[in-house]
Amino acid sequence: MARYVTTDLHGCLTTFRHLLENVIRLQSTDELYLLGDYVNKGPDSRGLLDYLMQLPGQGYQVQCLRGNHDQELLDAARGRRHLAWASQADRTLTLQSFGVKATEDIPEPYLRWLDALPYQLDIPGFTLVHAGYDFRLPPDRMRTDWHTMLNIKQFTFDASRLQGRRLLHGHVPTPTAEVKQQVKKRAGSICLDTGCVYRLNPELSHLAVLELDSFELTLQPNIEPPYFIMQR
Repeated sequence: MARYVTTDLHGCLTTFRHLLENVIRLQSTDELYLLGDYVNKGPDSRGLLDYLMQLPGQGYQVQCLRGNHDQELLDAARGRRHLAWASQADRTLTLQSFGVKATEDIPEPYLRWLDALPYQLDIPGFTLVHAGYDFRLPPDRMRTDWHTMLNIKQFTFDASRLQGRRLLHGHVPTPTAEVKQQVKKRAGSICLDTGCVYRLNPELSHLAVLELDSFELTLQPNIEPPYFIMQR
């Protein structure tokens, strides 16, 4: 049995499937944790959700957390238009993947799945969340401040708040060399977002998966067919 964590897939279905099926060769006895951002920016948001949603039915142990892009798509589809949702190019790619003209037309099963995603998870040795926490808040508020948990980009890690567990998160695209260093020194807080969707940036453009017990990091290059993405 192995425990794997990855994050920020952003519609990169071909890359993710290759990572699972051909690189780590996920088994039904393994545990797979995903830290959010399944949609927007990349080429196949719907295909990625279809793939994730069918994995448990095939006997795989998969737990998916909520990311800010998942929340933004859900909000847009529910008519909360005052909230920002992606750039025009992002919207076009995402809506095309669903075969619809407007977010309100995204089929309900996808919205229900997104709406059921938890914000955080504690497992032996680790706390998992999409973006992180505001460690300056009182402990009870820190872990119920949903907006921060989806969106924070900088924080000062305080190990005492997590009862000795390491923090694993995504959200901030981080060069592969920096993530390798964090993993090598077994940092208390590790960002696993290596910006897979940013296919034009050689410092990013990888999907990172960490095996939690061996602490082995695997970096899978983006192998999607070409799609429009802003340089980062």
